[in-house]
Amino acid sequence: MPEQHDTVPEIQTFGRRARAARDRAGLTRAVAGGLVGRSAEWVKAIETGAIGMPRLPMLIRMATVYECDIADLTGDERITAATYTKAVHASLPAVKRALTTYQLTAGEDEPEAAEVLAARVRRAWKLWHGDGDHRSRVAALLPDLLADAQRSVRALEGAERRRVLALQAQVYHLAQLYLAFQPEPELITMAGDRSMSAAQDADSPRAIAGAAWYVNHIYRDADTAAEARVELAEQAAALQRRDDPEGLARWGLLQLAAALSYAKTGRAELAWRYWDRAKDAARQLGEAYVHPWLIFGHGIVDAYALDIHLGLVQPGKAVEAAAALDLGAVPSATRRARHLVEAARAYGMQQEGVAAVALLGKAYRTSPETVRFSTHARMVLPEFAKAGPPTVREDARELTLALGLTA
Repeated sequence: MPEQHDTVPEIQTFGRRARAARDRAGLTRAVAGGLVGRSAEWVKAIETGAIGMPRLPMLIRMATVYECDIADLTGDERITAATYTKAVHASLPAVKRALTTYQLTAGEDEPEAAEVLAARVRRAWKLWHGDGDHRSRVAALLPDLLADAQRSVRALEGAERRRVLALQAQVYHLAQLYLAFQPEPELITMAGDRSMSAAQDADSPRAIAGAAWYVNHIYRDADTAAEARVELAEQAAALQRRDDPEGLARWGLLQLAAALSYAKTGRAELAWRYWDRAKDAARQLGEAYVHPWLIFGHGIVDAYALDIHLGLVQPGKAVEAAAALDLGAVPSATRRARHLVEAARAYGMQQEGVAAVALLGKAYRTSPETVRFSTHARMVLPEFAKAGPPTVREDARELTLALGLTA
């Protein structure tokens, strides 16, 4: 009989190599898990292929603990280069320059009024969540937005300055989102920290809620500050008024932040308790409500249930959640594509390559740049193109080339 290709060899290879590296280091799963900040069950799931290759911060931590090179874990220099030397967006130098330029004098230009700046920020959010190359479109606006917000904060006073500070926090959110999956992690941290500082200076609970949501993303992606990020979400949530839709939406979003943080640390009961709170907030807001730029609503709460299963290393339940995913209520192409990528990750964990490639293709059609700069997509598509199920190898090859990778 001809050889069957029902699995993704890369996932198995990484697990075997991780186990071999741990054995060479003379560590038990419990000890290795403790040293990298995970449980023994997580180490087992990595080694058996129940979950795939982690992100760069955890890879570095594992390599340090196991006293080996990252390439010893990945087993493939091409994958290492293509995946973890992240794709660089053409506008990154301009955005970096704008973030690291400090306007120490007032200058001759009139400061932009809060009302005018607010209209520009709203437009940027629409571009971010809209169809097409959202990252490129927002990148074209970011340098001027960052400079003009900084100029207005320096020149204005009183209530008008506080309004601009709240808007400046949003501009930093946009910068942080743009910088995600770019090879400048320190800039992501900088943008998150500045957004929180601007929100606090604005004395705006609403701005603080948005900043707390995005700072939580930074902590989770870096696998750090688990307790601090939950405490931050709870403190910001306590500032929100729950008797109006805007406040309730931000409160619900912060419940999601806590749920995702607890899932990341394997605390299932707490993760689902906070997810239930977010779900209840979405119910109170009604099926038609979606926050205009935070995109909180019942559709997004349901979508994040998949992330919780993934964080808890429950691939079977993650696939069930992926199969039930209805993104019709999520009015953001970027978010829809992001959750489709996560659904593909769930199916990949279960060695269901046909579904995984189909979902990645749908995500690419929904929001090309979301997939183009996705670490997961860049990691698995070349392998699907080379050794995935025969029925989808050609599709995987076309997607791989679309991402600018070698098939």
